[in-house]
Amino acid sequence: MSGDAGVRSQRGGQILSDAARERLIESRLSPNAISLTGLIGNVAAAVLITQQLYIAAGIAFVLGSVMDLLDGKYSRMSGKATLFGAFLDSSLDRVEEGIVLTAIAMQFVVGHDGVYSGGDQYAVAAVVLAVIGSLMVSYTRARAEALGIECKVGIANRAVRVVIISVAVFFARGLGGLFDFSLLKVGVYVLAGLSLFTMFQRIFHVYKQSKILDAERAAADAS
Repeated sequence: MSGDAGVRSQRGGQILSDAARERLIESRLSPNAISLTGLIGNVAAAVLITQQLYIAAGIAFVLGSVMDLLDGKYSRMSGKATLFGAFLDSSLDRVEEGIVLTAIAMQFVVGHDGVYSGGDQYAVAAVVLAVIGSLMVSYTRARAEALGIECKVGIANRAVRVVIISVAVFFARGLGGLFDFSLLKVGVYVLAGLSLFTMFQRIFHVYKQSKILDAERAAADAS
């Protein structure tokens, strides 16, 4: 592509971006509405999981999670960001993930036949650890930023966790003729492990950064 063509392409993209932004600003759609749509999608996914309709549940979860991932970007792009909207967005993200994981835990209790059979205690425990890890990944970042430390490090951010849960739910009944086992349990173990690992990554990151800030403050006080 020539230089002139590249410039024209960039200008064209900018024009489209500006036009999209203006339409978003003029529309009645609010970031909070997108957040609530994401909540509805995740609740629907949880209900479908309890009915063992895993493909439909996976679709609902993906759609709901896409809304969750886009509402923040939309609010900034449209100029409709509010303090409460940011609070609602982050709060609903935690609730939605917990609701879906709770529905998954129920499947380890009742089994694939839908009848209580004593349950898979280790898988249920892994779900609890996954929920704790997910909450702590979010909390460590929020607490770090309250201290003035940026904390976006770690493997299992929100997008990665969405991918893991999506794959686990879609293939909860296995991989057809390729493999005769479910990925639901595997996904939960992976999610629990990566979430807890990410929590420790962020704690260690904050530890290192706090040492630097403490040293700078001590030097400033001594001067």
